[in-house]
Amino acid sequence: MNVEMLAALTGFAFVMSISPGPGNFLLLASGANFGFRRSLPLLLGISSGFLTILFCVGLGLGALLQRHPELHFFLRLGCGLYVLWLALRIARSRSAGAAADPEAARPITFIEAALLQIVNPKAWAVSLIVTVSYTRPEQFMASLLLLIAVFAMVNLPSLGVWVVSGSALRGMLAKGRRIVVFNVTMALLLVASMAPALLASG
Repeated sequence: MNVEMLAALTGFAFVMSISPGPGNFLLLASGANFGFRRSLPLLLGISSGFLTILFCVGLGLGALLQRHPELHFFLRLGCGLYVLWLALRIARSRSAGAAADPEAARPITFIEAALLQIVNPKAWAVSLIVTVSYTRPEQFMASLLLLIAVFAMVNLPSLGVWVVSGSALRGMLAKGRRIVVFNVTMALLLVASMAPALLASG
């Protein structure tokens, strides 16, 4: 991979990682409710889930999805139900790090975060685009591993910005019922951010 292609890949990875989306809304909400340290499993799970998909697509699962488009329906269905469950957890939180429901009062775990990416049809589509665009057939495995390494280096700090931003809001949101309004807003944004992918045809 030459310098120009590496720079283009880095820029693409940054834009995809830092731009608003379901994972980033979860990170912002978790940072605001639980702080940076307790949100680390969520951060690592979201990043690891996407990098795993990237690797699996490179190894051939992307081609399988292209050959069997009906699998997209099951991905969208699973993702839709899972996103609604996560949104409900966020919305039912009633104070920073505490809620009447114990399930809503704990941070999202590493596995739960990784599962969001695994059932996310947008993550599969992006992985397919990236592997087709930035791997070289004559050095496929080396270029795939380089692609994953670049995404890992860019992805983690970019996602971390959202957790830090949420953590910075904790003091302001602790007053009155602001955290309740914030959590409901984050839940709605989470669902809205996934709507285009879930409602897409094909």
